[in-house]
Amino acid sequence: MTLWQQILSVTEMGRAYPWVVLAFVLVAILLLATKPEERLRIRTALLLFALSIVAFLAATALLSYGLPQTNIAFKWTRWAARIFQGFAIVNVVAVVIFDALLEPLRLKPPRIMRDLLRALAYVVVAIMSLSKEVDLTGIIATSAVLTAVIGLSFQDTLGNMMGGMALQMERAISIGDWIRIDNQEGMVKEIRWRHTSIETRNWDTIVIPNSALMKSHVIVLGRRAGQPRQHRQWVYFNVDFRYSPAEVIDIVQTALCAEPIANVATTPPPNCVLMDFKESYCSYAVRYWLTDMAVDDPTNSVVRTRIYFALRRANIPLSIPAQALFVTEEEQERAERKRTQETQKRADALKHVELFQSLTDEELRELAPRLRMAPFVRGEVMTKQGAEAHWLYIITRGDAEVRFTLDGKSEHVATLHPGDFFGERGMMTGERRSADVIALTDVECYRVDKDSFQEILRKRPELAEDISQVLARRRAELEAAREDLSEEAKRARMRDHQGDLLQRIRNFFALK
Repeated sequence: MTLWQQILSVTEMGRAYPWVVLAFVLVAILLLATKPEERLRIRTALLLFALSIVAFLAATALLSYGLPQTNIAFKWTRWAARIFQGFAIVNVVAVVIFDALLEPLRLKPPRIMRDLLRALAYVVVAIMSLSKEVDLTGIIATSAVLTAVIGLSFQDTLGNMMGGMALQMERAISIGDWIRIDNQEGMVKEIRWRHTSIETRNWDTIVIPNSALMKSHVIVLGRRAGQPRQHRQWVYFNVDFRYSPAEVIDIVQTALCAEPIANVATTPPPNCVLMDFKESYCSYAVRYWLTDMAVDDPTNSVVRTRIYFALRRANIPLSIPAQALFVTEEEQERAERKRTQETQKRADALKHVELFQSLTDEELRELAPRLRMAPFVRGEVMTKQGAEAHWLYIITRGDAEVRFTLDGKSEHVATLHPGDFFGERGMMTGERRSADVIALTDVECYRVDKDSFQEILRKRPELAEDISQVLARRRAELEAAREDLSEEAKRARMRDHQGDLLQRIRNFFALK
């Protein structure tokens, strides 16, 4: 018998063995090229297959030296070759089935099932290979003792395996879930046969044995049967007793619901509640539902910013501890100078408003102290289409966008800059807002309301006619741009509007 025939005899595959080797190598190379995420497993399979060839050659060498096939060295060498070969084939077949065939069909068994099936295949290969070299009757007779020894030796490992299987079968926890365990929060990244790994917001990975996971109190964040995945967040703030809780709650809820916030659910909507009465202030909490658990702190920050600007617009400061004492010594002359400068600054802002160009300097200085500061945060709705609001805004810093909504479609109308104003018809006639105005940046405005202007208008009722001309011209210019009106049609439209607006101003301010 030639050496080549001896090798084929040892492999027990005969002339088919070279073709098996060739097929294995070709499939492995193809998988290396198409499944880069499984390259480590395929390289391991190639190494095992190479070791099997070496072991077969070693067994053949033992035969060529005259050792019989019943020799124990020959038996164990050939058994090792079969084990290496079987394990290599199991690894490649697993990649072919789970990754090359099932994955394109969107059938992806859980990782733990794949691991357990692969481990079971290893055991079957080992037993089948051993049965050809060793009489297993005696081993089976003592299997009860072996089972007890293995059970005691691998108690923790078996517990982890059973825990992993239970997690997969019951689907109590799934990959992608956010969980809290022992004050640690993270997203479930992988469930293996021995452990479950979760990735935290701090860029850490926590590895938890499955047996420990099954014994621990685990909270699955944001999951409720038949409902979208969202988790309730709490943002606390404090306001002094001097301000009505009903007013604070209304202001905060209106600001949070006026415009959608990224990663905040619209259903249920955000809400504000009075939590407690403290020594010198009321404690409030905003509750909202977070849709992306990975960005809890950034979203909390946006919500806190909305709260801060909403309260600031309403001249409601956040609470300061009662024991804090602020003392400022200020000369009366210096205080008067500061008031004069501020009044002049506001009067200058009013001068640039076309609506007030008919006012005298004295009237502007009379109106200036009645202006209120109204700050807005970027993305906030400054006025809502259809809302009833009897005041006018003068932008002093930042930019805003005017949007008109019709039949559910929102269109850009204009961009407002420092010096621009809006809301004049609401202040002068009580007309509802005709468009949304949204802050493109952080915006600061002066706000003039009806009551502040009413006294001046009653002293000089003739101002109503000048103001109605300005309002009529602005409306006619807007309609001309939309409808492409001629100059003559625009003038006619302005005359019609002026009479109507003049009468509405007189009625709204109760002028004779």
